[in-house]
Order: sequence, then C-alpha cells, then structure tokens
Amino acid sequence: MIFKFESGASTMHGISRRTFLKTASASAALAAAGVDASWLMANPLGLPLGLQLYSVRDLLPKDYEGTLKQLSAIGYREVEAAGFFGRSAGDVKRLMTQAGLRCVSAHYSYPDLAPHLDEVIQFGKTLGLNYIICSSPGVPDGSAAKGADGKVNRDAMTLADWRWNAEQFNRIGERVNSAEIRFGYHNHTGEFRTQDGIVLYDEVLRLTDPAKVTMELDCGWMIVGGKNPVDYLERYPTRFSLLHVKDFKMSGKPGSDKEPPPSAELGQGSIDYRPIFAAAKKAAIKHAFIEQEQYDMPPMEALKIDAEYFQALTV
Repeated sequence: MIFKFESGASTMHGISRRTFLKTASASAALAAAGVDASWLMANPLGLPLGLQLYSVRDLLPKDYEGTLKQLSAIGYREVEAAGFFGRSAGDVKRLMTQAGLRCVSAHYSYPDLAPHLDEVIQFGKTLGLNYIICSSPGVPDGSAAKGADGKVNRDAMTLADWRWNAEQFNRIGERVNSAEIRFGYHNHTGEFRTQDGIVLYDEVLRLTDPAKVTMELDCGWMIVGGKNPVDYLERYPTRFSLLHVKDFKMSGKPGSDKEPPPSAELGQGSIDYRPIFAAAKKAAIKHAFIEQEQYDMPPMEALKIDAEYFQALTV
C-alpha cells in the first residue's frame, strides 16, 4: 500500500513513536554539541541525505550562505538547485563547499534550458553537477497547451505535445551527456493522464533513449496524479536515477500540481514510503532529495522533521 490515512497511530511507517522521538532527540542533542549525528539513524536507501532547494526558495534570496549552513547543520549533505539567484557558478560552489554541501543536480524549465543550453552546460561543469534536470516541459508552436503569455498548461498537453518533448529531450540529452553530465526529466502530475489508451508518461519513457535521458521520479506528484511509484520502479528499474521524496495529506482522489492536496512533513501525511523505498533499493537510484512544497511552521523546523523521519525509516 502507498497510502496511510490513520491518525494518532502508535507507529510511524515501521518505527515506533517512542523510538522515533528518542532517536530524534538524541540526534538533536548531538547536533547541538557540534557532533555529526547522521550515523545514528539508519538511512533506508544508504544514500547521502539530500534536499531539493525549492524547499527553501523564500529563504535563499534573503540569506543564501546562512540558509545553506542551517541545512548542513540539520544533516543534509547533497542538494539539488532550483535557481541560483544571480550568483556565479564559482560563488555557488564555494558557498556549498563552505557549508559542507554538494550540489549534484539542478532544475531548469524547458524554456530556460533549451535556448541557453551551452550556458547551462558550462555553468553545470563549473559547479560540478552530475545532473541537469528539465523540471517542466515545453510545447511546440501552435499547441493549445501554450497560453498567450507563453506559459504551458501541462494539464492541456496532448500525446503529440509529449512526443515532441521526447524528441527534444533526446536532443538535449545528447549534448548534455557529451559534457559528462547526465540529463534527465522530472515529472509533475499532468504526465499521468491517459490519451487514446496511452499514459502520457509511458510514451515519454518509450520514446526517450535511456542512454541520453534518465528520469527523476517525483514520488509525491506521481501519487497525486493517480499512479504508483512502486509500479514504475519495478517496471522500469534502470530508467530512474533520482527520487523526490515529499508527503501530502491526500483526499483519496487524484489531484494536480495546480490544485494539490495540502503538503505535510514526512510521516505526517498520507504516503507510506516503505514500499517505495523497498522498490527503489532494487532499482538504479543514485540520489534522493526531500522536497517540501508548503509549510505551516518555520521551514527549518519542518525540514528537520523531514530529515529525522527519513533517516529513521526502516525498510
């Protein structure tokens, strides 16, 4: 099962509440003493604790250096960028290193990526990226999914639009890979609609060359879109290199990224990550990034809960 809807339960996805709180408290005490406590909790995937920096998009412009150091103090070791706020690649790399973080991946929308690919690749090489990820698709001229303002309505994209994207991804991937960086695509929810009996995302997987295009599986958005990450990890174990890990308070019905269910800290929402991580351990996952879309508490408090829960989860 992927969803859990019980409230006030005595266990939290395979760990008792008492064990979780004791472990988290011990970790916090060690962190306060300046000791790296990441060893204290079992990481279910055996990977460095990662964060998608969209989670702190409101904090980074105000205090880039301080925000990175706070994330490192919580225990995050790898990050995926979602914008660099006008900073040079050298400046970003220096501040990441000083904070004890490594930026392994970066998100770009198709309109920001395709026309500026040479600059993006050079920026990534200087920064030391392993991955450049297209975070949202483009559409061909004349598509009904493109508004007058140029923005893309993913929920209006057709099978033809996605086939066009697959062609573009192969072309971009070839150029990115030639720079010794992997290119990939990150899903939201619109990809999981069906047209002419074909799941749009499945068509992208079919038409993209695995040697040129890897996939970043956003587990939360896939579930909101009505599909099961376990199914995809088992059917395509070599196509996914990266995971996004997030939680939502699901209503039981598919939603969309335009009208999403409320965000939640890991373990406080409806998604059970145990079966997802069990499948991921048998697949080709290289990095996993926690991401939180919205908050009802200070972001660093929420991201600390996310980190401790992720580290304590057993599979």
